[in-house]
Amino acid sequence: MLLIESGVFVDSLLIFILAFLIDAVFGEFPDRMHPTVWIGKVIAFFKPKFKTDNSRIEKINGVILCLLVILLVAVPVGLLLFGIRYFFGWIPYIVVSAILFETTFAAKCMRQYTVPIAEAVKNKDFDKARRCLYYIVRRDPTKLSEQQIVSAAVESIAESTTDGITTPFFFFALFGVPGAFAFRVINTLDSMVGYKDPEHMNIGWFSAKLDTIANYIPARLTAILMVVAAALLGENWRESWRILQRDKTKTNSVNAGWTMSAMAGALGVQLEKSGHYALGDKGEISPAHIRRALRIMELTSVLFGAVVVFPIITLKALVIRLV
Repeated sequence: MLLIESGVFVDSLLIFILAFLIDAVFGEFPDRMHPTVWIGKVIAFFKPKFKTDNSRIEKINGVILCLLVILLVAVPVGLLLFGIRYFFGWIPYIVVSAILFETTFAAKCMRQYTVPIAEAVKNKDFDKARRCLYYIVRRDPTKLSEQQIVSAAVESIAESTTDGITTPFFFFALFGVPGAFAFRVINTLDSMVGYKDPEHMNIGWFSAKLDTIANYIPARLTAILMVVAAALLGENWRESWRILQRDKTKTNSVNAGWTMSAMAGALGVQLEKSGHYALGDKGEISPAHIRRALRIMELTSVLFGAVVVFPIITLKALVIRLV
């Protein structure tokens, strides 16, 4: 009875479920309407204004840039949703909240990007596969072999399970829709300025660190749930757990290695970025592994909702009620 009476619990659960269904049915917004695209435009606008020849000042500016964009996005989202609930009522609030929350994660989107890669490789159309791969990886796809193309796609699916799905879920559970948007700002900043090259190493250091911190807990929970998903789907969960334990620290990122190694073990393949890492044991990798990786990603997302999001919003509702 306590949970039924808790508005926070019911609202959060309905928003989460509705957003999940919206994504499953409709997928991503068109680029011209997508909030992430607009966040990118805001970052691109402010970035030159915070650049300077003084490295110390630029590092400070990097902190200001990150916090400024978070505030410029998360606060208006919170105020908008408050206004909708106050002036238009509960149902419009739930619907708009779900629509906005859906834009902070991308489950169906990854299938839309990677299935064409699998089909192109299967049909030996490697030029098309490389063109499709360009949208989901940072590395240069033009010189990748057939197996490297498939590996890059599977790696992207595994890594994106965290920063593209479960971390937005995690911050929604903790801080609502504005929290999910705050993370999307951090992640977008990392993808735009979080590099170690001379142009970005000062302006982007704080965004990169904050992205690492934000993904730290979700990456580890996601990897463990990926092993569970592998078991439920009949994949090799024992190898998934073994490779996770062995290879999770082999990537430069303290987070990415967790889900990628769990995925490599589950599929019985080696995921390799030449000159950087090799996760898993040698095994033939084929386009079919992309579809299998997608199934693991999707079930992992559902499990994260059930095992992580649901308990957090339940606890949050109880705490708010007691306070």
